[in-house]
Amino acid sequence: MNETTLDAFPEFIVTANEASYEDISNLTPEEHRAYQRVSIGKLLLEQEKVPHSYAVQILSSLVPAPRTFAGPPFLTDDPEPVDYHHWENYLFATGDDEGGAYTINGPAVEINYGPLPDTQLSLTAPLTTAGGDGAPTASGLGDVQLGIKYRFLHETNGWPQMAFYPAVTLPTGDASRGLGNGRAWVQLPLWAQKSWGAWTTYGGGGVNLNSAPGHRDNPFGGWLVQRDFGENLSLGGEFFAQGRDLDSDKGFVAVNFGGEYRFTEHFSVLASAGHSIAGQEHTLWYFAIGWDW
Repeated sequence: MNETTLDAFPEFIVTANEASYEDISNLTPEEHRAYQRVSIGKLLLEQEKVPHSYAVQILSSLVPAPRTFAGPPFLTDDPEPVDYHHWENYLFATGDDEGGAYTINGPAVEINYGPLPDTQLSLTAPLTTAGGDGAPTASGLGDVQLGIKYRFLHETNGWPQMAFYPAVTLPTGDASRGLGNGRAWVQLPLWAQKSWGAWTTYGGGGVNLNSAPGHRDNPFGGWLVQRDFGENLSLGGEFFAQGRDLDSDKGFVAVNFGGEYRFTEHFSVLASAGHSIAGQEHTLWYFAIGWDW
């Protein structure tokens, strides 16, 4: 069995583990986050040696948990699939700063194709950079996501359109460097959408199933309102919430604003930015160019 000593860990982990915090209210935000994360493996780290699998688990918790890729440019997705035999592609970057620890996915690519009516196949592949909060910066291939969206209800005057959009994220990123989850995990959401003239609203939610060490299954959901301003510009805002995805996490609720500007019928620029308003601190952003045919 591989063994890892305390010397293999970043200095601030050892410092936090050896410290005696009688009143954690006096800690700085950075010290408090370190204290929370170290407390998970504190008893293990106090030993002369710990199993390698636990070392990987603790190191992985030093950077933000992986975030789900959603409907550009928002966290909330929509139920509308790509048209039959059409392609939709995005070259994008996303950022998530959790009060010092950060993850940037980019450059990244999302490819969507409509092989059947009301059906969309999706692939998302990012280059990921993670670090901050005392952890070393690491870059490389992140986790790749595969999904299939099926719209089972079309919109009418009285009913919204609805779709089921399961996805699996494959552990292609190096979890020991904070670039991935370490195990495949599954997302099972249901999305609905209704439009009135220039206004569109959509949302829904589901559950993330994640069995990686230190991670938790968690619910998520969001709702968005968006308005078209002529044929070229759309602007919107959303509320998005997610439960605890790490043993040391609190979950979060975020407000996000963004939009899309269509230069032509088939080429557009999309962007959004937001911040948490409850729970774990998150500063979020997204930027992409999109084209379809």
